[in-house]
Amino acid sequence: MENIGYKIRYEKGNFRTGACVLQHTKVIVVNKFSTLEIKINSLIQLIREFEINIKDLDEKQGQFYKSLLKEER
Repeated sequence: MENIGYKIRYEKGNFRTGACVLQHTKVIVVNKFSTLEIKINSLIQLIREFEINIKDLDEKQGQFYKSLLKEER
């Protein structure tokens, strides 16, 4: 996620996983209490919503990103 300018933080609390900007820093906050499936699905959904320049990704990341976009359709 650093390739697209986001840092990931795993925190405890009563919230849903999401992305935000804190003091000009892009952050994805993942709930530690969520199940692995929820964590993965939340991250996939966030990645689909981001405007990602595929040139910022290496070859494998680019292929993975394209596959996520195809699955959404």
